[in-house]
Amino acid sequence: MPSETPQPAFVLVRPQMGENIGAAARAMWNFGLDRMRVVNPRDGWPSERAVAMASGAGRLLDEAVLYDGTSDAIADCHYVFATTARARGLTKPVVTPERAMQMAQEKIAAGEKVAVLFGPERAGLENDDIAKANAIINVPVNPEYASLNLGQCVLLTAYEWRRASETVVAERVDMAKTDWANNAEIDALQRHYEERLDQAGFFFPAPKAEGMKTNLRNMWSRMPLTRADVQMLHGVLRQMVRWKERGE
Repeated sequence: MPSETPQPAFVLVRPQMGENIGAAARAMWNFGLDRMRVVNPRDGWPSERAVAMASGAGRLLDEAVLYDGTSDAIADCHYVFATTARARGLTKPVVTPERAMQMAQEKIAAGEKVAVLFGPERAGLENDDIAKANAIINVPVNPEYASLNLGQCVLLTAYEWRRASETVVAERVDMAKTDWANNAEIDALQRHYEERLDQAGFFFPAPKAEGMKTNLRNMWSRMPLTRADVQMLHGVLRQMVRWKERGE
C-alpha cells in the first residue's frame, strides 16, 4: 500500500519507454513520493524494463494505478499542474518547480488533492492534457535546449517537493565521533602553544612580542576546532618538544 504521507500524485501521461518509467519511480522514491499514476503507456503494463530500471523502487510500480486517459487519472484531484516547456497558446499561470511544490504543499495541507502531469518523452503533453491543468510548471532551462528527459523532470519536481514539505538544512557539519571544542579547551591550547613558543624564543623582538601573542590568540579564536583537533594539536606540540629534548 502507498504510504499515508500527504503528497501529490505524479501522473505519467502516455510514457513511451519502460526504462523512463522506472527512472521516474526511482526519482520519486529518492524524495519520499510513492503515488504514481500511469496513463496508457505505449509498451503496455506491467513493464519488465521499468522494473529493472526502478531497482529498489519497484514497489512504486507494483502500486502504480493504470488509467486509460488523463481525465480519469486526475478525476479526484482539486488542483493539477502540467509540466511543459511551452504554454502553446493557452492562458495559464506559469510557475517554477519550486513555486509549484510550495503551492502543492499548501493545498495538500488544506485537505486538497494535487496531481502533476508529466508528458511522453518525444513531444511532451498535448494541448488537450495541458488544458485540463490549473497551472503550468516550467523549468528554467537553457532555451536553446529545453527538452528534459522524463526521469529528470520527475526528479526536479520531487526534489522541490521535498524542500517544500520538509525542513532541509542548507548546510551542516557531520561530526565524526567528536564535539566542537569549548572556549576553555581552546584557551588551554592557546596557552600551551604560547608557553612553548615563548621558551623557544619565537616572540622576538621584545617590543613586538605582545602584538604577536594577540595575533596568535586571534588565530585560535577564528579556527572552528573540534575536541579531537585540540587533542591532536596538543600532541603535536608535545612530540616536537620531546624530539627537541632528545636531540639535545
